[in-house]
Amino acid sequence: MRSLKPAARCLALAQHMKSIPYANQPFSAFFSTTNKIMALNGTTIENGTHQLTSDGISLSALPKSWHFTASLPPDAAFPTPADSHKADRDDLGPRQVKNAIFTWVRPEKQRDPELLAVSPAAMRDLGLALSEADTEEFRKVAVGNKIIGWDEETLSGPGYPWAQCYGGFQFGQWAGQLGDGRAISLFEGTNPATGVRYEVQLKGAGMTPYSRFADGKAVLRSSIREFVVSESLHALGIPSTRALAISLLPHSRVRRETMEPGAIVVRMAQSWLRFGNFDILRARGDRKLVRQLATYIGEEVFGGWDKLPGRLADPEGAPGDEPPRGIPKETIAGPPGAEENRFHRLYREIVRRNALTVAKWQIYGFMNGVLNTDNTSIFGLSIDFGPFAFMDNFDPNYTPNHDDFALRYSYRNQATIIWWNLVRLGEALGELIGAGPEVDSESFVTNGLNFDDDAASKPIEERAHKLITQAGEEFKAVFMGEFKRLFTARLGLKTYKESDFDSLFDSLLNTMEALELDYNLFFRRLSTLKTADLQTEEACQKAAEVFFSQVEDRPGPGTDEGKARKRVGEWLDKWRVRLEEDWSTSAADSEERVAAMKKVNPNFIPRGWILDEVIHRVEKKGERDVLRRVLHMATHPFEDAWTGKEFEDGPTGKGVYQGDKAEEERWTGDVPQQKKAMQCSCSS
Repeated sequence: MRSLKPAARCLALAQHMKSIPYANQPFSAFFSTTNKIMALNGTTIENGTHQLTSDGISLSALPKSWHFTASLPPDAAFPTPADSHKADRDDLGPRQVKNAIFTWVRPEKQRDPELLAVSPAAMRDLGLALSEADTEEFRKVAVGNKIIGWDEETLSGPGYPWAQCYGGFQFGQWAGQLGDGRAISLFEGTNPATGVRYEVQLKGAGMTPYSRFADGKAVLRSSIREFVVSESLHALGIPSTRALAISLLPHSRVRRETMEPGAIVVRMAQSWLRFGNFDILRARGDRKLVRQLATYIGEEVFGGWDKLPGRLADPEGAPGDEPPRGIPKETIAGPPGAEENRFHRLYREIVRRNALTVAKWQIYGFMNGVLNTDNTSIFGLSIDFGPFAFMDNFDPNYTPNHDDFALRYSYRNQATIIWWNLVRLGEALGELIGAGPEVDSESFVTNGLNFDDDAASKPIEERAHKLITQAGEEFKAVFMGEFKRLFTARLGLKTYKESDFDSLFDSLLNTMEALELDYNLFFRRLSTLKTADLQTEEACQKAAEVFFSQVEDRPGPGTDEGKARKRVGEWLDKWRVRLEEDWSTSAADSEERVAAMKKVNPNFIPRGWILDEVIHRVEKKGERDVLRRVLHMATHPFEDAWTGKEFEDGPTGKGVYQGDKAEEERWTGDVPQQKKAMQCSCSS
């Protein structure tokens, strides 16, 4: 298929974007940390909430399915699970796989695995009782020593593990076939209380046809990082894949930069499909599979064509505009030359989901570190965690990936890169999008786009280009709308004014950058300030002290302490004026306002230096509780304190949590100077 023209210019850094008019929303909308997303079966769920629906059920009682493998074509080398299961495990290693979406492949057997921790939040969301983690069955399944849905004696059963085939653009260059090189999916589990379906997967469970030159293993270091950050992002209200459990493999030594212990993470997601699934099909000219996979996503992943968003009144979108849904599959909408069919509605859904997610990353200072197309989710999830990080001192040029010399995946560029990736997806879907009203005609389905016939192909190309370009404007509008909404909330404001972008948002970020202020600590500490203490210039400058690190000798490069306090004090005065305007003078210092700010400004985030400490203590010192403690803080990030407080979903269930108070204070305090802005490699 011929490449389409770039659909829209790249986005600039959010703080320097031009302000877009934003409709005021109700107070509650600004302070909710939940994010409604569509489940696989089309039901609406809340992402980031901690509501307990029941005590959970056993793993054996959990409803399971294998819709993915039942709906899409397998690798012809092993057409049935029995063919794969009878094969020697070494025969399931690296090779090129064509005309297939996945390969049947079983996990490697593990000796004496140790279950290090489970996530109570993920257990609950899957529908499992926390006590299941103590059962032999759970521990075997968690490392691949038991295959659910398969009888090894009869070589039969309703389901069998699999690994996906996909490709991708890595650092902007086509990398060819990639695929699940060390991830093996086990089954789809549906929470009977919520109806939400998750695909459960093992990472580090052995080689697959997609392992290339790798070993199919994962090291403990990267496994701990992924285990914690997956659950942290979810708790912050950022769409993310999840981590159910982590196990140490005591007999596994894995060569990376050094020899490291191996581990397996049990992951789950509403879908593990990524843009790379389409990249590989487009590169191979497999238009039949492009259509089949797109249809599967529309009908299964998003719950039906009628769940997808329709055409906006303003095709370029505006922040706050919600597209209509409930549109029948066959409906064609739009003027001649811009007719939208169901495949464009599918593309719009993916565009909007990813715009919302990257906006949330920017708001909380999260960087994925390696946003290749194979690491960008069809479902709009944060996915595949390698050299990720949360921002310490605000620096828009910061990248946590020490191999990213060009800063392609820096904080500043994340929205740009997600759109770049979406254009690649648009190119893969371009023929289906461009076909418009002819998408189901027998001639098009059979023959597709005929580039030798300019009269027939030109309208399809022009329509695809126009619609993808419009989607770019919609991406920008959704991104900016969510960015403004959440920034407004983080500042404790109930409504957004157009002047806020320059006077409060932009000026604050510029001040943070110039004075090297900690990004997330600033917002949390701002939450506790009272406007009554900001009534004079002198008072504002005195209040500014709280934002400067107590472990540094200077407030910023080339800036003396007096000038730094003056600059922050001037911003605080503007903030006070807006707060009193928004809340009224008497209500600006209310407990309601303070509580609302604390609900969106985390007290704890799993920074790189904290994760490094946890990894060292688990791997080198044999500690285990420290992993459970950091996970508990990560899944309850907005608390003032943790030790001594009662939780519904603590590490051992409901009860008073007993942690380490000194550790909590250290992990939520100023970052040690030498541990800021850490970087790591893609190796994991």
